[in-house]
Amino acid sequence: MSLEHAATAMERQARACAQLDARLYADLLVRAAEDVRAGGPCAATIRGYEDLPNSSVLSLRLLGGVHALVLTGDAPDLARYYPSTGGAYVPTEAQAAWTAFRALLAERSDDVRPWLRRPPQTNEVGRANLLLAGLLHALAETGDRPVRLIELGASAGLNLRADRFRVEADGFAWGPADSPVRLPGAWRSGAPDWLRAAAARHPGITVTQRLGCDPTPLDPGGDDGALALRAYVWPEHTARAARLAGALELAARVPARVQTAGAADFLAGVAPRPGTLTVVWHSVMRQYVPADEWSRTTAELDRLARLATADAPVAYLLFEPHPVDGRHPFQLRSRLGNGPQRLLAEANPHGLPAWTP
Repeated sequence: MSLEHAATAMERQARACAQLDARLYADLLVRAAEDVRAGGPCAATIRGYEDLPNSSVLSLRLLGGVHALVLTGDAPDLARYYPSTGGAYVPTEAQAAWTAFRALLAERSDDVRPWLRRPPQTNEVGRANLLLAGLLHALAETGDRPVRLIELGASAGLNLRADRFRVEADGFAWGPADSPVRLPGAWRSGAPDWLRAAAARHPGITVTQRLGCDPTPLDPGGDDGALALRAYVWPEHTARAARLAGALELAARVPARVQTAGAADFLAGVAPRPGTLTVVWHSVMRQYVPADEWSRTTAELDRLARLATADAPVAYLLFEPHPVDGRHPFQLRSRLGNGPQRLLAEANPHGLPAWTP
């Protein structure tokens, strides 16, 4: 896309950030769009990357690269506005924050540009709220049995440890009480009756396999992988950062494997297993998969569905935006075996809170 197209995309992402309580990023992106049009340091930094296929990706990669410098202590003048490093931001400081942001790009563009090649992998832990609800629903429908967790677009595999998270809502809690990952306020008006019943029947889950795929997986135990995950959490979302910190701690204790592979090729090697519920899930990754790759992925999911039996059930769970009357609400949908896809819940993009539609 042209620089003008990139500037327009930044303005669009700024509006999305404002709607998701990220005022700092919203204000920075509005000014970054102006700087791109004026040929300033933002334009110089993104030049050559204007043709990224998803219009939001460029903005998020740029912001992530800058945030990484803030997190590593290499941008002290900007860090004072970033809550993720103990700073604070109010909209009256928008121009001062922008001045520091622009100056950093002018000085450190070569450090930020490599991030424009990195996928914005937040591996958002809050989305496990929906995935776990779908898993409990599947167990209630198919019977108590061990579970294989298989995730598409797993990033660092943090949500492959979701059964070790603690989900909490008014009058409802599920998961280990001492978990380092807590998901409070999980449901807007309390957990739905079907989830309460499923959780009561299955107070714990036995997971026999935690396996995922990603074209560019991150190692949550490595410094680079952990920094990438932290950098892509928006700096004002301190609760998300705390969940991520807990998930990184948990990942060090609970093994999971993420293969370097696309979803279709990965699924070609998966088959149902007798005596086990095979769960294939993904969350907010569909938009990053090319159309031809997703067509092949869908064919593999259909193959798995046809192979499911009463003794070797398969559940497909997805938390993705779904077009409805011109809107794209984020919905949890479930398909058991070769049955129809069912809408179970909706939620904010980061998974908290959820509600029944």
